[in-house]
Amino acid sequence: MPVTVTCECTNRFSLKDEFSGRMVKCPSCGAAVRAGTTEFTPETQADPIFGRDVFLLRQQALRINERYNVSDDRGQPILFVERPAHFLRNIGALLGALLAGFVWMTLVGAVESALGSGTASSVVGLIGFLAVLPIIVCVAMALGKKRHVSFYTSEDKAVRVLEVIQDKKLQFITRTYTLRDAEGTELARFRKNYLFNLVRRKWEVVSPDGKVEWIAREDSIILSLVRRFVPFAELLRTNFIFQPAGSERIVGEFKRKMTILDRYALDLTADRVRAFDRRVAVALGVMLDTGERR
Repeated sequence: MPVTVTCECTNRFSLKDEFSGRMVKCPSCGAAVRAGTTEFTPETQADPIFGRDVFLLRQQALRINERYNVSDDRGQPILFVERPAHFLRNIGALLGALLAGFVWMTLVGAVESALGSGTASSVVGLIGFLAVLPIIVCVAMALGKKRHVSFYTSEDKAVRVLEVIQDKKLQFITRTYTLRDAEGTELARFRKNYLFNLVRRKWEVVSPDGKVEWIAREDSIILSLVRRFVPFAELLRTNFIFQPAGSERIVGEFKRKMTILDRYALDLTADRVRAFDRRVAVALGVMLDTGERR
């Protein structure tokens, strides 16, 4: 049956049912809206916890594991988030990587001695020296444990509602994470490119069918460049804006508060039709902090 779509500009239009759940463009104002999710009330979200537009995130201090408390706009706790550090496992991985680097340089030294003095020996030595750091990094990543992020309804961790899975250990230019609900159903994938981060931090939200639906990026290209190239400017607050893919319209903001500890406000009031799934938005907000190591 046809799907009726209502845009925040009040324009209503119909599409074939095959477009249900997809992001489409309003023919009147050009805004992106999700087809089939037009009657937005708190109950339409998978859990009433996410039936709101403002979320406050606070990182707990002095913890080995990264932990966050998520509250509503009145400060009432609604979620507890944890990303285990796997401290001992990763210390072991680092020691194993250093051992691998030592073995590598020992083998290179043995080959150099066998070749004697000359050009070949010098080339082997140079290659060995240049390769030792990548070997250490790769071995450390391979031996380390993936760091998933779990979202619970309380600190007793009795009920888990969301989980962000680190897809692979060895990811260099592009890193991806998969968001799943309590039943293990994939809701979205988060993707960032380290090359983009050299200029302006950017995360993409990819739907289960592989389409980029939302973009989170630093709020200002000028401030992002200042943070990277002006001494001590990295200490400036880094805020993010949320936009539909291919659009300049801002549907939400992720702002850091001026405090010693990491405190953030995720404000999605501009997304009046709630096209951006709040579960995905909250999970992305946490990744914008822990995933960027801020």
